[in-house]
Amino acid sequence: MQLANIPTRPPGEEAHTITITILYDNYPFDDRLKTGWGFSCLIEGLEKTILFDTGGNGAILMDNMGKLMVEPYEIDAVFLSHEHWDHTGGLQDFLKHNYKAVVYLLASFPENIKSSITSAGAKFVEITSPTYFCERAGTVGELGTSINEQSLVIETNNGLVIVTGCAHPGIVHIIEAAKNYFGKNVYMVFGGFHLGGANDSALKAIIAQFRKLGVKNVGPCHCSGERCRELFKEEYIESFIEIGVGRVIIIE
Repeated sequence: MQLANIPTRPPGEEAHTITITILYDNYPFDDRLKTGWGFSCLIEGLEKTILFDTGGNGAILMDNMGKLMVEPYEIDAVFLSHEHWDHTGGLQDFLKHNYKAVVYLLASFPENIKSSITSAGAKFVEITSPTYFCERAGTVGELGTSINEQSLVIETNNGLVIVTGCAHPGIVHIIEAAKNYFGKNVYMVFGGFHLGGANDSALKAIIAQFRKLGVKNVGPCHCSGERCRELFKEEYIESFIEIGVGRVIIIE
C-alpha cells in the first residue's frame, strides 16, 4: 500500500524522507476507510507536519485519521487551498482536537472562516504571494480570478512535489507558477485537477503540456474526472499514481 520512490541522491546531499498519506478523497484505496467528496492529505518528514485541506466532512476526516493512527496533536500546520466546503468542511472538527496548529489560508478567505478559526483558539496566517512557510515547503501564492486558490509545493532531492486542492486557476498554470518561483524541475503533481468536464482533445493537450513541463509523476484524484485519470494513466503508465483515501506515498 505504499508507492516508494527512493533513487540514489547526489553525494553530500542530506536525505529527507517525506511521507504523504491521503486522509480524505472520493476515490477509495484502503477498504477500512470512508470516502467522501473532497480532499485532504497529511505530509510528514518536513520541518512541520502539514495537514493539506480538511475534506468535506469532519466526522469522516477524524474517523479516517483514527484508523490510520494519525494523531491530530502532532500536526503543526493546516494548509487550506481554497474556501470551498469540500476542502474546509473538516476544519472545525480538527481544531477541536488541535487548536495549536497554525492555519495557512488565502487573505481573500471569507471572514466567517477566519473568525471560526480564532473562535476555536487557533491562529491563522494570510497568504497572498508565493512564499516558503517552513524549510522545503511553500505556496505558489494566490492564483485565479473567479475562484482563488493556492497550491502546496514541497522541495525534494528529486524535484518539486506540487499538491493541488482543485486547481481552479488551471493545473498547467499552477505548475508553471511553481517552476517559476521555486526554480526547480517538477517530480510529482497530485490532487484535484478540476478536469471532469474536459473532452479528450483538451485532456490530451494538457497531458502534452505536462510532458513539456517535465512532470515525471502524476496522481489526479478528487475532482479530476474519470476520463482524465484514464488518459493520464495511459500516458504515464508506471509513473501514474493511483490516488485514493489511505494511499501512502514515500519520497526520499
